Amino acid sequence: MKHLLILGFAACAALFAQEADNTKMNQRDRDKRAITADDQKMNAADTELTRKVRKSVVADTSLSTYAHNVKIIARDGTITLRGPVRDLAEKASVAKKASAIAGVKNVTNDLEIAPTKK
Repeated sequence: MKHLLILGFAACAALFAQEADNTKMNQRDRDKRAITADDQKMNAADTELTRKVRKSVVADTSLSTYAHNVKIIARDGTITLRGPVRDLAEKASVAKKASAIAGVKNVTNDLEIAPTKK
């Protein structure tokens, strides 16, 4: 039993020792045209638009934690969605929620499908 416990701790330590490789995302976000969370406008209309979309996404308990944590960036009435979701269905669901609030022509869907765990 003691050996199993030691092996368990060793496996956990190895898992936590691996660092996430966000190199590709970081390079993409350095592009001057890339919209990031820093581009969120702080005027009342855009803040309210972001709040409504976030509330709609988080209220849907069928969505994964990934989907609940996507970036929702409002600029001049236009919503940009960024970040990973589990699958195409979640990508479509989050975009549909944003479109219902901001309008279909006012949503840029830059959501990505998260890689499956091995």
